[in-house]
Amino acid sequence: MNEENGGYPRNANAFRTSVKSPAAGASVPSEPTDNSVPPGPVGRLGYRCAPMSQEPASPRLRRAYFECRYGQLHVHNAIPAGGGFDEQTTLICLHASSNTGRVFLEVSRILGATRSIYSPDTPGCGESDPPPQQLTVAGYAEAIGDFLDSMRFRQLDLLGAHSGAAVAAELAISRPGVVRRVVMVGAPALDADQRRSYRDLSAPEGTPRGALWARAAVIDWDADQRLPKVKQPLLVLRPRDNFWEAGARMAKLLPGARVVDLPDHDRNLLEKAPALVAKQVAAFLS
Repeated sequence: MNEENGGYPRNANAFRTSVKSPAAGASVPSEPTDNSVPPGPVGRLGYRCAPMSQEPASPRLRRAYFECRYGQLHVHNAIPAGGGFDEQTTLICLHASSNTGRVFLEVSRILGATRSIYSPDTPGCGESDPPPQQLTVAGYAEAIGDFLDSMRFRQLDLLGAHSGAAVAAELAISRPGVVRRVVMVGAPALDADQRRSYRDLSAPEGTPRGALWARAAVIDWDADQRLPKVKQPLLVLRPRDNFWEAGARMAKLLPGARVVDLPDHDRNLLEKAPALVAKQVAAFLS
């Protein structure tokens, strides 16, 4: 049975798709003008006016600090220019271990025109205070949960990349009444053998401690046990990244998930193709 909003199946078999660029819209012919009256449509009272733009105004981009159990959490924020009176469901973006919340900046410029977006630096990454010791994925989710509680969100959507996708899954599991929909970019659905292989690989030299801890957390995360507990509608964008093979297991772990293969894109999908990501996310969340 299809969801009413967006037509994405919740309990049907998982399926993959690709997206074609939409055809260019037809131009609207202008009305004949003379030398004394500026061009534009004529209203009912005979006044001429410039055509109104159909594109939403660019969002306001801000940064701020919020409290969590490990100190201050640095958060990137996009706010619709209209003040949010008609905005869509708030979106929380969770970055990979090798990035910060800034990785969602270009996506936020697009999606932030119609909804508020918050992209925190997870504890120990970017400008957020570090935890006193290495955390599990559930521990990172608890810290992000402190921020969500302080904002008193009644409902929200989640967008997580790599290790951030695992954190998003834990938030969806622990807050089923608040989390509405989930999007993953590079699903970390590692099986036991893949997790062992990742443990044997050294992180690049110079990797910050916070990134090392987040990387270790997602390697230790038992996707086979945790992912089937996610009950919200789920979209998986699958670029050819480190989790390309692992992401192929999503059809087995979550048969109701929608999986979009993006073999022509790599782990830098968010920075290199923000318009593609925004289009996929907006359609799924609408």
